[in-house]
Amino acid sequence: MPQNLFPLDNTKKFKDQKIVGHNRWHPDIPPAVKIKPGTVFRADCREWFDGAIRNDDSADDIRHAPLAGVHVLSGPFYVEGAEPGDLLIVDILEIDACNQEDSGPLSGQGWGYTGVFARNNGGGFLTERFPDAYKVIWDFRGDVATSRHIPEVSYTGIHHPGLMGTAPSAELLARWTAREKALIATDPMRVPPLALPPLPDSAILGSLKGAEFERVAAEAARTAPPRENGGNQDIKNLTAGSRVFYPVFVPGANLSFGDLHFSQGDGEITFCGAIEMGGFMDLHVDLIKGGMAKYGVKENAVFMPGNRDPQYSEWLAFSGVSVDSGGKQHYLDSWLAYQNACNHAIDYLMKFGYTDIQAYMILGTAPVEGRLSGVVDIPNACSTIYIPRAIFDFDIRPSATGAPHQVKQGVQVPRSGN
Repeated sequence: MPQNLFPLDNTKKFKDQKIVGHNRWHPDIPPAVKIKPGTVFRADCREWFDGAIRNDDSADDIRHAPLAGVHVLSGPFYVEGAEPGDLLIVDILEIDACNQEDSGPLSGQGWGYTGVFARNNGGGFLTERFPDAYKVIWDFRGDVATSRHIPEVSYTGIHHPGLMGTAPSAELLARWTAREKALIATDPMRVPPLALPPLPDSAILGSLKGAEFERVAAEAARTAPPRENGGNQDIKNLTAGSRVFYPVFVPGANLSFGDLHFSQGDGEITFCGAIEMGGFMDLHVDLIKGGMAKYGVKENAVFMPGNRDPQYSEWLAFSGVSVDSGGKQHYLDSWLAYQNACNHAIDYLMKFGYTDIQAYMILGTAPVEGRLSGVVDIPNACSTIYIPRAIFDFDIRPSATGAPHQVKQGVQVPRSGN
């Protein structure tokens, strides 16, 4: 087993650990660990809410989720010899839930969760249809997840980090802040907001203290969106066996990661849409000196997906075009088209006895494939969502004989309204 360079004590909060990570992006957050190129190591990762979500049948914890404090990231890892302009090679060797723990109060200890945020707490991809908070609990048995809240469905996990990236330079951080504040200014009262500006409240900044902590907390970027450094990309195919090439913007690269997912569909459409878990990752790091210029990678990572994806081969796919629910035509809006494809899939699954929220949760957590199927045929973009048929305990194909199978309901999906 690789040496664990970032151990977490599951009896303590993230900020009370022996080595404290962070939940903001800033070049002046001190490295937590120094490593050499070629190092293979393990790091524990706490799920993104640091234990705030419980294994129960209430969605109140999702409704009141402490979004100001996410994501709790393991790192930064300072890679000796890394300089701005290099490419950092990160090999994901293994990802799993909390090591040798099959029960406990923290997500990853034999269970995980999926949430839909209420509109005033961030919403989700289909906020108009699902404006309230919901939660689903998933039980792990090896690499297979099942839920007491969603009957007659199970799937093999596609474990991956929702978030991984290198630290931004001061110049890159300034660009992020300026452009996101300009976007907010176009509709400053919007709910949910258009972007999340720097917020000192609930900031965790490693070993920083005093005046330096206050300065960095006021400047640091929130971790919610993906950006040029990587960040919260939620790419489900970054499984074990993946190799990622990250741009280096600061000396040492300052690699950080977390927000582990047991499984997720393309888009993480419910927002807290993966099966969230704590656990660990085994990684190998190396460098390509001058790699950014050598390969034209000025921003955003290049990666080679691993080969550990679940082996689903038969699908039922749904399509959508860029016309909104009021009948208004939009020009090549692939985002709207994907929304429509998801709504069509939900409507279809409801014919088998699922509630709309159960179907929505399936789309967010199962390894569905989302695709931009047409982006040039004006005025309509076409997006599609492919659902693996084998995740269901019954045949979901349309048939000319008989009525659709009806699932047997049990514990309903917990909901917390405004």
